[in-house]
Amino acid sequence: MNTDFSVAGHWPGEFDEAGLRQWAEELRGRLHSPQVSLGLVFTTPKFFPHAKQLLEILRVHARIPLLAGCSSTGLIAGENEVEDSNGVALALYALPGADLKGVHFTQSQVEESNGPGYWRLETGVEPEQTNGWLAFADPFHIDAESWLQSWNEAYAPLPVFGGLASGVFAEQTTQVYLNGDVYEEGGVAISVGGDVKLAGVISQGCTPIGETWTLTRVEQNLIHRIANRPAYEVLVETVNKMSPEDQRKARGNLFIGLVVNEYLEDFHRGDFLVRNLLGGDPQTGVLAVGAMPRMGQTMQFQRRDASAATEDMSELLERARGKIGDATIYGGCLCCCNGRGKNLFGHPSHDAQLVQQQLGGIGLAGFFCNGEIGPVGEKNFLHGYTASLALFVKK
Repeated sequence: MNTDFSVAGHWPGEFDEAGLRQWAEELRGRLHSPQVSLGLVFTTPKFFPHAKQLLEILRVHARIPLLAGCSSTGLIAGENEVEDSNGVALALYALPGADLKGVHFTQSQVEESNGPGYWRLETGVEPEQTNGWLAFADPFHIDAESWLQSWNEAYAPLPVFGGLASGVFAEQTTQVYLNGDVYEEGGVAISVGGDVKLAGVISQGCTPIGETWTLTRVEQNLIHRIANRPAYEVLVETVNKMSPEDQRKARGNLFIGLVVNEYLEDFHRGDFLVRNLLGGDPQTGVLAVGAMPRMGQTMQFQRRDASAATEDMSELLERARGKIGDATIYGGCLCCCNGRGKNLFGHPSHDAQLVQQQLGGIGLAGFFCNGEIGPVGEKNFLHGYTASLALFVKK
């Protein structure tokens, strides 16, 4: 693993002050750079009672000037995804020339926000001072859709990567971390500016099926007509043209992809925002979808399963690698949907290993989410079943 700029580790045990101190120091010792710029930490709920103490140990003993993260029931460190056991994942990043700033935001701020100037004032960060954001939020006490919408007004087309924390579902409790503080609501966002930018991959786990179409009559989340034909009829025709094997795979796994940027010459994987197909009525020909599509928008049906998700992730990683070119990748943060992992792929560590194979051993930490954050086109969205990978790249 490239330890020049980043290093990641997993602490598998219980809370043990002396052990954690030593672990943090050893991790710090593996980083070749003289200083840490950023630490990302993810913990399982077992650590909730000790969270404040844990943050202090890590900040002091790994010498971390800016530390952020959240809780989760599954952790990612290096090429390992740890889904069923307790612990802590920590990554340390040296980001030469980066200008970093961390902020905590709340639901009351989301309700108060009124136009692009609001968040710029609250965070003290103007769009020209940042290259993008990394964000972790509590899903139970914040309206993440509204937050992201207002954040887009302030900062789009700058990317936001990250995810919604998971924790004790029955009690609807999660934690988000910023430096020494533990919050049970709201979110934290890290602005990445200066000589480091954020690049990444938003893999929604789907492969496109059939051809692209234009929506010709929509009403809220109902699609009445596609290419001036009943929408349901177009879906049935698309499925009937598939091979029997693909039809079998598509059963219960059909989604809709909506193009976000209509100004592209042609549409490829990654240009579509994938949303649920909620149902269809053969009588009226109407399809209900988990989005608010626009008349005139380009769409394509999508299939989601393990092989489609592998294909999607591989192709998008390859494309990202090509775009980054010779620029140095300092490290990454991987936020994966709770619905991925071994439940989807049949074996652990699928996404983390793909990232490491294609990007050549980077310091990587992350977690399994209740919703993933990332850009499609020039806007940021909340996703499901997605792998959101943020890469710190030399600008």
